Amino acid sequence: MNFAIVRYILGWVLEFEAAFLLLPSAVGLIYRESRVTFWFAVTAALCLLTGLLLKCRKPERKDVYTREGFATVALSWMVMSAFGALPFFFTREIPHYIDALFETVSGFTTTGASILPVVESMSRACLFWRSFTHWIGGMGVFVFIMAILPMIGGGTTINLMRAESTGPAVGKLVPRVRDTAKILYEIYIGLTLIGTVTLCICGLNLFDALTTIFGTVGTGGFGTYNDSVMSFSPLVQNVITVFMILSGINYTAYFCLLSGRLKDAFAIEEVRWYLGIIFGSVAVITWNIHRMYPTVWDSLRHSFFQVSSIMTSTGFASTDFDLWPELSKTILLMLMLIGACAGSTGGGIKVARFIILMKAIRKEIATMIHPRMVKKIKMDGHTLAHETLRAVNVFISVYFVLLFASILIVSLDGFGFTTNFTAVLATLNNIGPGLDAVGPTRNFAAFSGLSKGVLIFDMLAGRLELFPLLILIWPSCWKKY
Repeated sequence: MNFAIVRYILGWVLEFEAAFLLLPSAVGLIYRESRVTFWFAVTAALCLLTGLLLKCRKPERKDVYTREGFATVALSWMVMSAFGALPFFFTREIPHYIDALFETVSGFTTTGASILPVVESMSRACLFWRSFTHWIGGMGVFVFIMAILPMIGGGTTINLMRAESTGPAVGKLVPRVRDTAKILYEIYIGLTLIGTVTLCICGLNLFDALTTIFGTVGTGGFGTYNDSVMSFSPLVQNVITVFMILSGINYTAYFCLLSGRLKDAFAIEEVRWYLGIIFGSVAVITWNIHRMYPTVWDSLRHSFFQVSSIMTSTGFASTDFDLWPELSKTILLMLMLIGACAGSTGGGIKVARFIILMKAIRKEIATMIHPRMVKKIKMDGHTLAHETLRAVNVFISVYFVLLFASILIVSLDGFGFTTNFTAVLATLNNIGPGLDAVGPTRNFAAFSGLSKGVLIFDMLAGRLELFPLLILIWPSCWKKY
């Protein structure tokens, strides 16, 4: 392990977090929340000072191999969350640090699970920071840093992007990693700006539009109201639905569209399956719930909203879907597992992995029937490497081991199986709300400190695709070379 480069990169992360904290400080000044602004400024100063200390000595070797990349990303997200929780704790708006850490990790990992009983009682600065963490974590802090400056020499920074990005494989859109990061953030910022303007046109004030679009484009789900977005007009809810669906699409498709390669964009198999699953689920749920709402159009609107919210792991709620029939709730649970596209800001196992898994199963059955047949698994016209297939199989195996281990520990609190299962599922897949005691109109405050610690680990593991966090706790990872 090259400890010097890990320390150096952590310094950069904290310096950028200090810059991010200036935005809620400015919001506090605008709304004359002087005490809250003071504590945000103090936290920013602590981040800056710690970052400068970590960066005071440049590393001699600047290469970032897989081990350093995964460990650095996992450590950075943990440190970033630890410092990001301080304003909530210092202002006493969340009096217990474990709760403040839970809320912050939920924000950065774009989970949207909350321990707050009354959201409206928070200051505007804290509400802004709470939602802004979604936007920071949505695309990833390292993608942002690499888009701004050449942090490290050489071409090994791709290991940082691989550790932070979502999906079974991460490649470069263009030859240089920094240019790829710029393209991703240009698309991300573009969606954010268009969404903000559209929500303002639809009647939201600038503060609500910004905080809502942070949670929508970042697929997070923190709202500024206790009822999530239920009190917003149907028009606003429809706009949010559209941007949730757009945010769950693989950003490679947007790059192809912007490059004029329309055929390549529509040829992406994962995107076609993603949209097909959404429309198919909406059709079944609309039929299943149509008697619960005044008109079929209301049923269709809520169905589209909740399917999009759950599948993209956003977690907003336009209605209390915990009251829906069992068939509809079961479909939503399945969508929690599937998740959005790889290379998007969405969570879950990812559509691409399920496509690969289904193709692998079909290949095995065909091989059993015709032992001499040579059949290759292809996706988007390209033959998948054996390493990709192995990585998908291992990921899904580790995922379910972690899922069941977490449910076992959380069950010590004595809640029902539905609560325990959906609480872990919602955090591990970065969804936000679950069912029963953690449904869309409730929160995670009743869990013990131990369970909250497990759920915090699950949120981080889910956002970082499991392995960076597991590598971090692997003893041989820390052997110096």
